[in-house]
Amino acid sequence: MVGVYRADGGVKGELRYLIGQYLKGVSCTLCDITHSPFRRKAAWDQQVAKLGIPFDLLHLNELDPSLAEFIGDRAACVVAETSDNRILLIGNDELAEIEGSVEDFFNLLNTRLASLPASSE
Repeated sequence: MVGVYRADGGVKGELRYLIGQYLKGVSCTLCDITHSPFRRKAAWDQQVAKLGIPFDLLHLNELDPSLAEFIGDRAACVVAETSDNRILLIGNDELAEIEGSVEDFFNLLNTRLASLPASSE
């Protein structure tokens, strides 16, 4: 499973994001959930550890071409990857409704995972 930020990684990407966030009101709904203003939230790391399946977080400039094509302009989002396909589990609008809550994110994620066929996780 992979969460995709609506931002580029690296020093330049982080600086662009911070400038955009504070000067232009640009935000990433997944960043709001995973990070406080200065670092990743401890609650996020605790919930990922409980999840029991791999969960990677990637920036737009870290995506392989096929994942970038699948996501298109739908970042920020969460995607389940199986041996034969990808499934958009949570979209940007749904992430926005969570309003930065780690608990609400994992409640929604667990609901979505439970609705997948057993072979899709």
